[in-house]
Amino acid sequence: MGWHFVGLDLGQSRDFTAVVVLERAELTGAWDAVMMAWKKTVRLRLRYLERMALGTSYPEMVERVVTVTRSPELAGRCHLIVDGTGVGRPVIDLLRKSGLACQLLPVIITGGDMENSEQGWYRVPKKDLISGLQVLLQRGGLQIAAGLELGPTLEQELGDMEVRTTATGREQYGAWRTGQHDDLVLALALACWGARKMYPNPPAGEEGYWRHPVLRW
Repeated sequence: MGWHFVGLDLGQSRDFTAVVVLERAELTGAWDAVMMAWKKTVRLRLRYLERMALGTSYPEMVERVVTVTRSPELAGRCHLIVDGTGVGRPVIDLLRKSGLACQLLPVIITGGDMENSEQGWYRVPKKDLISGLQVLLQRGGLQIAAGLELGPTLEQELGDMEVRTTATGREQYGAWRTGQHDDLVLALALACWGARKMYPNPPAGEEGYWRHPVLRW
């Protein structure tokens, strides 16, 4: 059984709170006679997508996330990566007191250029989160489970994601048109970031075979 990475993008009244569960599976491949070892192939598999109803309270969000992390498939074998930007900080405090069955990685999403960490908090540029997801999609390193109810919604969000360059030359990523959301994309990007953070040097053969046809970059 592989490790799981739970991405949590927080919203409340106007934006959805999104939860994704990503599995990191190491599969044994062919025998390498030169290295005298079995080759390993890494697969990142999106197993679960959820949007909480608009207006869900922070304590209810925390209770739901705790339920997810304590499920038999995830308990003791998962990392929770949470968008702690802005109003996310009090939710992080609630999560820390909730008895999660996983390691918590709080992330502050920034518009900067460099990733850094301090006192258990990670400051990660949004462009790194989105471009990291983009690379996985382009290289086929991410598999999407068939039949996910919110799968078409995620596909739409991926298609709506665009990059704009400001007058100062800084890149900004988002869904810019009125009524569009990017909560599922951000939750997935956080989970992918967490997987790569915990396993910076994966076994050879990380490339997969799922490609997304509609991204606009």
